[in-house]
Amino acid sequence: MKPSNIGGQAVMEGIMMRHKDKYSVGVRRPDKEIEIKIEDYKCTFGKSPIWKKPILRGIASFVDSLVIGTKCLMYSAEIAGDEEDEAEKKKNEALTKEELEKKKAKEDKMFKVLLYVTVVISIAVSVAAFAFLPYILASLLRKVGASEVLVTIVEAFVKIALFMGYMFLISRMKDIRRTFMYHGAEHKCINCVESGLPLTVENVMKSSRRHRRCGTSFLFLVMLVSIFLHFIFVLVPVFWMRLAGRLLMVPIVAGVSYEIIQWAGRTESSLAKACSAPGLALQGLTTIEPTPDMAEVAIKAVEAVFDWRTYLKEEFGVTVPVDQKESSAGTGQQ
Repeated sequence: MKPSNIGGQAVMEGIMMRHKDKYSVGVRRPDKEIEIKIEDYKCTFGKSPIWKKPILRGIASFVDSLVIGTKCLMYSAEIAGDEEDEAEKKKNEALTKEELEKKKAKEDKMFKVLLYVTVVISIAVSVAAFAFLPYILASLLRKVGASEVLVTIVEAFVKIALFMGYMFLISRMKDIRRTFMYHGAEHKCINCVESGLPLTVENVMKSSRRHRRCGTSFLFLVMLVSIFLHFIFVLVPVFWMRLAGRLLMVPIVAGVSYEIIQWAGRTESSLAKACSAPGLALQGLTTIEPTPDMAEVAIKAVEAVFDWRTYLKEEFGVTVPVDQKESSAGTGQQ
């Protein structure tokens, strides 16, 4: 396996793929065609080189993944849903060009507001559920004389139980299971090209659906890193200071976890494999074997931002001729 620096995310009826300064979203439309949208990747915190430093780049990447991921989810929901209803279509047809532009500008502004509100709420709910709640529940043990060390140990078990329970429950939901199938297609597609195989539906389908750089593995690492770092607060005497410390530690936990998962994705050492094992096992819940048409969406999303033929030639010495019919079939591009 040779890293390709491709990253991705499953969305509704599709997949987002990112490579360097571009990302694409491939969505299967209701008419079964594949819609492809390509956009420039822009860091939420700007272009300052400070956000490329260790730990800080992890914080920036974490926020970016939430912003771009939410944006792609909202876009995919729009494309995968019903087509524009007749009433809305007639209303738009009655507008002048200037009025349509003003309407679109207003909708874009509302979309951005909704996007950032959604991200902020997502972060707040996640921190409350997986940082504060486990500690508050574990703190009930003080009523029976438990020490802060014991409370922190119990907090770790409560945190793991909540996380695993949450993953198990959402994996049983019908709509989420379909998204997890696209998640599997995303991994298979990346594993296919990083194994030196041409991107065909057949090759993608026989590739592994587990990948070390997966967001599931990242979330599991975040949880483990937080467990270890939270022992720092054992000696802090005030409850509310310990709680605030956990909040302030969130960006550091994300940054450290990012560095670990990036390192694990670049090396084949025994230590890296051991660090990756829990996350890979958890992917058994968050990835499901996809169908061939899902693999096709993944391939189209990769091809929109990544020249895999050049990559295979440079990294593996494999030459794959371009099949014009295959590369152009079933693609709509904005």
